[in-house]
Formats: sequence, C-alpha cells, structure tokens
Amino acid sequence: MGGALTRYRVIAWIVGVALVVLVLIGMPLKYFFDDPTVVAVVGTAHGWLYMIYLALTFDLSRRVEWPLRRMLLVMLAGTVPFVSFYAERRVSRWLAADDPAPAPEPVAG
Repeated sequence: MGGALTRYRVIAWIVGVALVVLVLIGMPLKYFFDDPTVVAVVGTAHGWLYMIYLALTFDLSRRVEWPLRRMLLVMLAGTVPFVSFYAERRVSRWLAADDPAPAPEPVAG
C-alpha cells in the first residue's frame, strides 16, 4: 500500500498544481488578454494527468478497500482547484490512522 499511496500523493499534487495554473493564470490570459497558449498547453496536460490521477486513485482505493462513494469523491477532487491538495492530506490521514504497522522500537545503546 505504501507505493500506491506515494504514487497517489505525487499525482494529486501534480494535478492540483496544473489545475491551479490553468485556472489562475491560463484562464485570465485567455479571456482578458486573448492569449490561449497557457490554456492549450496546461489544459491538455491537465487532462492527461487527470486520467493518470483517476487510475492511481482507483488503484489505491481497491488496495485499501474504500467504499465506492469515498473513491468517487477523491476522484472528483482533481476537478476543483485546491481540493486535490485537501483530499491528498485527508487520504494520508485516513490511511495513517488505519495503518496497523507498529512503530519501530528504539534501539538500546
């Protein structure tokens, strides 16, 4: 599960940053300054990255046996600016709370 969580966390941040750039930089440039370059590049990249986000979220959700509703809500987090950052923190906390692995014991020395 550790690898799946790490992959999810990385893609959640990448998708989140791409969406914020798209909405806060690309959209104003397109609609106020008639320059659609950032929207064309970042929008396309965000679309592809979001597909990867969906696949990695699905992988993680199946490994930790989330209910369908939770999986869908986490998947939708990549469509609203800043929400993927919040979802990534919540997912990390959920899984840390559910982690049955005991903490390592200190080495006596």
